[in-house]
Amino acid sequence: MIVVIQCAGSKQANAGSLSAPDGSPVRFVAHPELAPDDGAFYAKPDDQCNDDTTWRDLLLKINRGEAEPPPNLLEAGSLYRPSVYGALLKHVGREKLYVLSAGWGLVCSDFLLPDYDITFSGQAEGFKRRRKADRYEDFSMLPPDSDEPILFFGSKDYLPIFRQLSAGHRGQRIVLFRSIEQPDCPECDTVRYDTPRRTNWHYEAAESYIAGNLQLPVR
Repeated sequence: MIVVIQCAGSKQANAGSLSAPDGSPVRFVAHPELAPDDGAFYAKPDDQCNDDTTWRDLLLKINRGEAEPPPNLLEAGSLYRPSVYGALLKHVGREKLYVLSAGWGLVCSDFLLPDYDITFSGQAEGFKRRRKADRYEDFSMLPPDSDEPILFFGSKDYLPIFRQLSAGHRGQRIVLFRSIEQPDCPECDTVRYDTPRRTNWHYEAAESYIAGNLQLPVR
């Protein structure tokens, strides 16, 4: 089974970034035009980093070994601070774990990512919040010929982009949800996860999966 988990706001303290033309670290956000005027270099992933390349293009070249990586770029499976990411990585392995990043898309766990502050959460500050109408050239790295089931751990804010970026997958897609109302995603199999926890409830669901306590309608 392939496991996809949404990204987290808290990154490892040693997470590196890409470098701006002046050598300072790039702070990737959803809306640089709304960012604080604090002297930092803010950019979106799809902004130009030079005349013919975007930051996303540069990151892809780094991962392909076509450009020199800056220090401390971390793999997606190791970038986020909550312990559930490491636990899932250990449980399912690097080849079966994918991260749904609000800044970069659906990436495999060993894909190098810079530090970033982009989210779909409506509670976030405006310059960090990605909106539905925003245009992103998101990565979609699911294996093209796989028919393995996919299990998605994520909140309702991340469900639309999960559906979009996994739409071409040939196998079953299983979506957990916490709310009383079932989400509108008829192409997926939905399973309600009953918990009083509201914030980051999908971490608890992932821990239940690791412990073997989730009953899933795998076909």
